[in-house]
Amino acid sequence: MPSVEKILIIDFGSQVTQLIARRVREAGVYSEIHPFNKVTPESLAAFQPKAIILSGGPASVKEIDPPRVPDAVFDLGVPVLGICYGQQAMVEQLGGKVETSEQREFGRAMVDIAGDCALFDGVWEVGAREQVWMSHGDRVDALPGGFHAVGVSEGAPFAAIADDTRRFYGVQFHPEVVHTPDGARLLQNFTHEVAGCGGDWTMASFKDQAIAAARAQVGKGRVICGLSGGVDSSVVAVLLHEAIGDQLVCVFVDTGMMRMGEAEEVVGLFRDHYNIPLVHRNAADLFIGKLDGISDPEQKRKIIGATFIDVFEEEAENAGGADFLAQGTLYPDVIESVSFFGGPSVTIKSHHNVGGLPERMNMDLVEPLRELFKDEVRALGRELGLPDSFVGRHPFPGPGLAIRLPGGITAEKLDILRKADAIYLEEIRSTGLYDEIWQAFAVLLPVQTVGVMGDARTYDFVCALRAVNSTDGMTADFYPFDMDFIGRVANRIINEVNGINRVVYDITSKPPGTIEWE
Repeated sequence: MPSVEKILIIDFGSQVTQLIARRVREAGVYSEIHPFNKVTPESLAAFQPKAIILSGGPASVKEIDPPRVPDAVFDLGVPVLGICYGQQAMVEQLGGKVETSEQREFGRAMVDIAGDCALFDGVWEVGAREQVWMSHGDRVDALPGGFHAVGVSEGAPFAAIADDTRRFYGVQFHPEVVHTPDGARLLQNFTHEVAGCGGDWTMASFKDQAIAAARAQVGKGRVICGLSGGVDSSVVAVLLHEAIGDQLVCVFVDTGMMRMGEAEEVVGLFRDHYNIPLVHRNAADLFIGKLDGISDPEQKRKIIGATFIDVFEEEAENAGGADFLAQGTLYPDVIESVSFFGGPSVTIKSHHNVGGLPERMNMDLVEPLRELFKDEVRALGRELGLPDSFVGRHPFPGPGLAIRLPGGITAEKLDILRKADAIYLEEIRSTGLYDEIWQAFAVLLPVQTVGVMGDARTYDFVCALRAVNSTDGMTADFYPFDMDFIGRVANRIINEVNGINRVVYDITSKPPGTIEWE
């Protein structure tokens, strides 16, 4: 990317490494995560970091062959901050001592501030006691030369250490998590006061850089973009249209699994408002036909993915082909693909995307969002002028309503679910709760129950309502609606949607459940 002030985060496998990058970016400084075993003197020289942060991780420096901080890091002359395992690895490699402790700390802990340092300046004062979040079994027992203790906890005599001369710092706690209330301010002290970053990385500047990069990559070539109607592909489409104009063609495949009025909204926004060349293929009958009799959720996903690729490829060919394929790859996808631990060992459920499409269509990839997190994509969408009501929409799965219909899929069931879902979201919006909730949706269960409506017996479907709050989709808690709200929504759905006579509310968190039902 173009030259900007950059913080390098060296990843040792912590579950919350991404949060470090997010906190740094929130402070207006660009950051990237690189796995420890991919960092070389050459890569450091090419990246030119203003400072380096060493993440936590599950390993122990007491292991026979533990993950190491590349030696070149300490010779680069830039500030270094070690977090949890990062602190321990730094201490061990610089001549200190780390031992396994019988007094482990997991969860909230208190740190007594025992000394001044640039990391604490204006945030914590000597003599104060501050809340932090710990997660460690090993601890630092002796410091390398040049360091002094600036923080002490019950289980860590060197909970925070500093060498202001070399600008090396280490903390046993995790400043990146919200359970360390002042953590974001400490990280900002490191990036701004210690490293001297100006904090001028903004989404407006990123937009200009991304447009310039797309123009340079594409040249006079043609680009085709698979427009799903979701936030990511929509932002890609608008960004590329601003960069290359009519060299871009979007293909929107309507699978028949969209929410109420969604297909019309997408076509209206991109074809009419933005005047972006758009191929709209209504393939609802094709998709629903291929799903006939299929109830296994993995089969549904695979059928939808394969059919989408077939239809997209056909429409791309009809549109005259292209030199590039635009995709909405995000930074978490990139991090996962290069993680030294690899992806999850167990597949919970496959994800719908256009995997394999570039090879089949012999096109190069354009991925203008690959450096951004999801919330940054939304901010970029706003910079590009997309309506807030569009970029602020709740996440929607690639297979759409197909995975909110456990069991067999029919056009009739899809119609019932669409109406119930629309009522639910309409009530959430009218109550002013939409932006407080991370994701909300209705599910039509493959269960019919007896009911009484107008003194007559009914035997109709059960509708489940789901609403959760989350920061990244990895964990989630159910949203605690007022029961009067749930009652009002249930009453409307039962009265207004033929085919439903019972409504339930899902109060399962993730884990043990997933957010979607399939």
